[in-house]
Amino acid sequence: MALTAAALKAHAASLGFDLCGITAAVNVPELAFLDEWLARGYAGNMAWIARTAEQRKDLQRVLPGAKSVIVLGTVYNTARPYSTEVADRSAAVISRYAWGDDYHDVLMARMEQLLAWMREQAAEPFEARAFVDGGPVQERIFAQYAGLGWIGKHACVISERLGSWLFLSEIVTTLELAADVPAVDQCGTCTLCIEACPTQAIVEPHVVDSRRCLSYLTIEERGDIPEELRAGLGNRVYGCDVCQDVCPFNQAPAVSTDPVWQPRSGLDGATSAALWRMPDADLRGLTKGSAMTRAKLPMLRRNLALALQASGAEEDRAALAEESPDRPSAADALVQRHIRIKA
Repeated sequence: MALTAAALKAHAASLGFDLCGITAAVNVPELAFLDEWLARGYAGNMAWIARTAEQRKDLQRVLPGAKSVIVLGTVYNTARPYSTEVADRSAAVISRYAWGDDYHDVLMARMEQLLAWMREQAAEPFEARAFVDGGPVQERIFAQYAGLGWIGKHACVISERLGSWLFLSEIVTTLELAADVPAVDQCGTCTLCIEACPTQAIVEPHVVDSRRCLSYLTIEERGDIPEELRAGLGNRVYGCDVCQDVCPFNQAPAVSTDPVWQPRSGLDGATSAALWRMPDADLRGLTKGSAMTRAKLPMLRRNLALALQASGAEEDRAALAEESPDRPSAADALVQRHIRIKA
């Protein structure tokens, strides 16, 4: 039995993927910009990107004999206000993608199901590797070539129909499948995302300096958050969605009802003070199985400490002075340095 692109897309949809496109596994020109991006220092301390740079520029180093890339898009947007709509400065603002279950685990399990089905349908054996965000594949570039959407000026992939609240994942395979038509950039002259970035991290259209990005600073930065960037942090305690909040294509976006992406009760409308007062065991339990485990507990408390100071509410600042034997991570030197220096 021949495995067709149409059948593949239909089965992907049945597994919960909202978009599925295919492109040839060739080294398109855009892949080469990675060298310049790294040379500018924009990767910050994400050393693994440089270590895998050659793979990221050449799919044949990822999977010898690769012929196709199957790119999948999954909507994670839920029916909750955008961060730019939350007026309460005591609220703990957390990126939408981290509200539910860890997308790495959910999407990899679904891709394994898709791969198992593909092996049943294919007329001959094939090799394949599946990746969710963490692999050495420049997935946004392949998403555009596979027709899922274009890379916006905020560097996220935008689907004209669904918006940009999308998880991307991909299967690189030795199967030769019919390719889709690449998406066309529709940002036009709009620069809302660039203008709205709290720390001016979008240094030019489509290019982000990670060292200034609040998502990087709250999740990937293991040390101190630079003082000059703390004011931009505000009450964001994990990640930042501002550039996507203001995007015109996200003003009437798709909304997912998938239970795995719905906000956990302890995170839904949580305040920074409530999260700060949680014993370490409870805070670990709340974030267990979510993408928020990417930030270690002292890092999360570091972010919360700055948010509590930035709120301007005396009761929030007072929470920082409270002592509890159930919160040993609050005594970490990293956290204490961010309590002593006001945001």
